[in-house]
Amino acid sequence: MNFPAELKYSKSHEWVKMDGEIAVIGISDFAQDALGDVVFINLPAEGDAVTAGVSFGDVESVKAVSDVISPVSGTICAVNEALADAPETLNSDPYGAWIIKVEGIGGTEELLDAAAYEAHCAEEG
Repeated sequence: MNFPAELKYSKSHEWVKMDGEIAVIGISDFAQDALGDVVFINLPAEGDAVTAGVSFGDVESVKAVSDVISPVSGTICAVNEALADAPETLNSDPYGAWIIKVEGIGGTEELLDAAAYEAHCAEEG
């Protein structure tokens, strides 16, 4: 299991990478491993508002459909449309395959650093 130290994480298994004033968001290695083979992703639209702790889309795997919960609040400024045609990228490269980018960031108080997130995942085991 991989927990890059430069990222922040939510307890619902999304990662956040700050790129200046933009939050880049995807699902963690733990999440993609728990989901199994991802076969579809329901993407939001650019310009949509997201709220920390609230779903902005869902990921369908061979096992289940799971909501993707926004780890921050703000406005979506970019959507990774390539995932619509290749959702399996979330499995093969969970930290390279971002889902959305968000600007006007707020609601980051609940984010965990890599060590705290790794401990959280161990508890869920």
